[in-house]
Amino acid sequence: MFKWFVGTSALLIGVAHIGVLGHLIQKDNLPNIAHPQVGDRSSYTVEATRDGYTIRYRGDDPTVMTEQVHSNRPAGFLGTSRSNTTRIREYTEAGQSGGAVDEGKLSAEEIACIEAGGGGRSQGAIVGSSVSAGLIAPALSGIPYVGWLAAGWATLFASEAVGNVGAEVAQMVEGC
Repeated sequence: MFKWFVGTSALLIGVAHIGVLGHLIQKDNLPNIAHPQVGDRSSYTVEATRDGYTIRYRGDDPTVMTEQVHSNRPAGFLGTSRSNTTRIREYTEAGQSGGAVDEGKLSAEEIACIEAGGGGRSQGAIVGSSVSAGLIAPALSGIPYVGWLAAGWATLFASEAVGNVGAEVAQMVEGC
């Protein structure tokens, strides 16, 4: 008789716990949101909290649309493996890639500045690596065990640092 009492009590307590948990875990804590009508050229975002919600709606939103293109092509040695790539193309309502009509085209001044920066960076990198290889690397290569690593790092660091300075100077001379 005692076993039946304990079993029935345990069953009732278990069912009560499940009922309490089901009551405490409510999925309707957030407000019910009336979603606006959307089409091909409209969008909305919703921010919902316990205090309420905010909807940002754009009725005619042709600014930039995206299209994903998946390709699965042969790759590797003699085409024995497959290359899975995904390309995302952005275009406007008028079908132009990249946004507005003139977007993506550089002016002559911008092209000159980019060319000057690239040339200055190249020349600066050559000067930096030459000076480092001639003056700093021999001193660092004498360090036991890691000298070769320190000499290479110093040459790389000098090339990068002086290359950046060369790019800035060349752009200043160009008037950028």
